[in-house]
Order: sequence, then C-alpha cells, then structure tokens
Amino acid sequence: LGFVVHSLDIFFGMNREKATHIMLVVHTEGAAVCGIFPRDIAETKSEQVNQYAQENSHPLMSTVELAD
Repeated sequence: LGFVVHSLDIFFGMNREKATHIMLVVHTEGAAVCGIFPRDIAETKSEQVNQYAQENSHPLMSTVELAD
C-alpha cells in the first residue's frame, strides 16, 4: 500500500479504490481535491497530512483552497 493511499485512508477515511483514484490524479495532474470541509477542519487535516509526510520523509504536500 503506497504512502499517499495510506495517508488518504488515515486522514480522509477513503477506501482503497477512492484513495488510489485520488493518488493517480495527483500523480498525473499534480493535485487533487481530497474533500470539502469547514475551514478549521480543512486546515487541521492539511497540517496533519503535512506533518505525517514530513515525519516519514515523504514529499506529499497538502494545501487548503477556498471552495467556490
């Protein structure tokens, strides 16, 4: 199980199929939407993902964007 797929499961509760799809979008397009949340929850999840990636020496990076 890849790091990105594993991270999507841990922080966003995605099943393997959904997480694999998101991972492939990130791989081919450089970014993907992992979910839409209230700002405080989105910022917390993004910080958790980035900290987890850093602790595991992985280049995965999460950002928060305002939804339209």
